[in-house]
Amino acid sequence: MKTTTLIIGCGDVGKALGQQLLDAGQRVIGVRRNVSGLEDSGIEPLALDIHADGAASTLPDANIVVYVVSADRFEEDAYRAAYPDGLKTVLTEFSRRETPPDHVFFVSSTSVYAQHQGEVVDESSETAPSGFSGNLMRQAEQSLIHHELPGSVVRFSGIYGPGRDRLIRQVSEGRIVASGPPMYSNRIHRDDCAGVLAHLIGLKMAGKPIQELYLGTDCEPAPLHDVMTWLAAKLKVTSTETIQSPLRRRSSKRCDNSRLLESGYRFRYPTYREGYTHVLKQGGFLQNEKA
Repeated sequence: MKTTTLIIGCGDVGKALGQQLLDAGQRVIGVRRNVSGLEDSGIEPLALDIHADGAASTLPDANIVVYVVSADRFEEDAYRAAYPDGLKTVLTEFSRRETPPDHVFFVSSTSVYAQHQGEVVDESSETAPSGFSGNLMRQAEQSLIHHELPGSVVRFSGIYGPGRDRLIRQVSEGRIVASGPPMYSNRIHRDDCAGVLAHLIGLKMAGKPIQELYLGTDCEPAPLHDVMTWLAAKLKVTSTETIQSPLRRRSSKRCDNSRLLESGYRFRYPTYREGYTHVLKQGGFLQNEKA
């Protein structure tokens, strides 16, 4: 029988994941409030608000459950509903089933780290977030890690890719962050987010051991100034305005993806250079180069 993967919160990353799983011969069911974005994708759509009373009981059985819900807005109540409360509801429901899932994956983020002075962080590093977003994300992580159902948390760093071009547009307007002090940033292309999850699902279904926690980030943490300078050169624009780094409001750290690499995953876009080159071409930012 085909492996069935249920993607709860089948948005940008979820849809990309679904396509990769379909290519691998799986059955994929995508859950979202509005399923209009899933037509002609091959993903079986299920229109559902996971936060509505009793909604979880209507979820179909699946071998793999991927919880990749996004908060509606950057507010504490929205984050609590999307992450710890929503995930706990799903876990409670599937733990009651006669045929529970073989594995549950929760898509988290590096907001759970509080390090801000360029420290290297990995899966063993302390998580002591000060903001509500990191705290609530960590609560959700813990609810899965300590649950009776087998599961893994994947912490993604800054996701970029098609349609996620805010940094490119800032640079194209001649805006760039100062060179010092260096503010380290970490990122992962949307397609590698999907690739990481598909890789881990494949390991699980092949009966191979997987860890309860992975840090999903590409192979080169870099100062944001360096990334923007590189983009400016590709776009052939000159910096005319120095802006404050958004990282000053959050953190400056260097994320280590060694555990993920040791599991056998190979990045499609190992650094920002390969990834942003693809985004620039696909988005029409490089008019003289073919996509």
